[in-house]
Amino acid sequence: MRQIAALPYRSESSAIDAPVRVLLVTSRGTGRWVIPKGNVSPGMTAHEAAANEAEEEAGVVGAACPTPLGNYRYRKRRGNGASLMADVEVFPLAVTAELSQWKEQHQRERRWFSLAEAADAVEEPDLRDLIRSFDAREFVAATRRGTMFAAAAQHSRTANMFGWFQRLLPKTGNFFELFEAHAVTITAAADALARLFQQNGGATADHIREIMEREHDADNIIREVLQTVRKTFLTPFDRSAITSLIGAMDDAVDEMQAAAGAVDLYEVTAFEPEMRDMAAIIVDAARLTAEAMPLLRDVAKNGGRLHELTERLVRMEGHADEIHDAGIKRAFKAYGASDTLKFVVAREIYKHLERIVDALEDVANEIDGIVIDHA
Repeated sequence: MRQIAALPYRSESSAIDAPVRVLLVTSRGTGRWVIPKGNVSPGMTAHEAAANEAEEEAGVVGAACPTPLGNYRYRKRRGNGASLMADVEVFPLAVTAELSQWKEQHQRERRWFSLAEAADAVEEPDLRDLIRSFDAREFVAATRRGTMFAAAAQHSRTANMFGWFQRLLPKTGNFFELFEAHAVTITAAADALARLFQQNGGATADHIREIMEREHDADNIIREVLQTVRKTFLTPFDRSAITSLIGAMDDAVDEMQAAAGAVDLYEVTAFEPEMRDMAAIIVDAARLTAEAMPLLRDVAKNGGRLHELTERLVRMEGHADEIHDAGIKRAFKAYGASDTLKFVVAREIYKHLERIVDALEDVANEIDGIVIDHA
């Protein structure tokens, strides 16, 4: 028996090491804690069905990544007494809103848990491992220290931000802090992009403005990195590796800005399902990128986990290519003969979405190169 499930999650703040919380619901039969799950309805993709289950069972909506986090197995007891093994494919869902009313609100309890608490609350061992693997803090705890990463994601006043970055100890070369600060802008811009593409007929101006502001923050960071490379005698990695890594990260944010600019220029207010799916992949890819950055502080120790993250990023890029091609084909069939301008606009937006994912794959490739050289 094949089922799908959503893992609804949110961060407690915009900081790169902010704790992540996940939403569990109680099962209707036994009252035990589970994640929203069900069967794939005809005409729906797996991740769409997972998002639908999250809305009906837990009353949350958001961007469901089309690339699954993994699978777990459990035995499902049927009404006739049979106990059948079910394979469940789990899709991360970045929650953007909690509903005050939803379909099963009187049949289930919902509660936000820390990742450790959620892993302890569920019964299935494979699901417990999946939830724990979602916790970046498990892999970076040994390398953490108090910093001000969240500043890049909380404010977007260019003059003030530039002054802040100028004070980042260029004599000692704070490359790791700069990488991590840039990762904050990537995740924040990706979240804003997902919110933008979830709008169908709604207001888009605020989301577009936020993406633009995040890109300005990223510009300040890459400028500081390039200046620090020139001023620092000893660098943690080869200078070309540093500039290539931060350049690939910056390309991702630049393309997010370009995508938002195209939406604004052409006054697009409705988005195709494939566009929303690609935006959801971008959200999860940005999360993985942010998890990878602190691990670079000790490549020898964290090489295995870094390879896992980059392998997943590459796999997500391949999935995004398939979604991109399907979206272009859908747009061509719908508008190619009757509304050429609408097709051209759709193709332009798809192009920028594809470039975002390509840039995040480039980040993965740069990390792999560093791991090969230093692990």
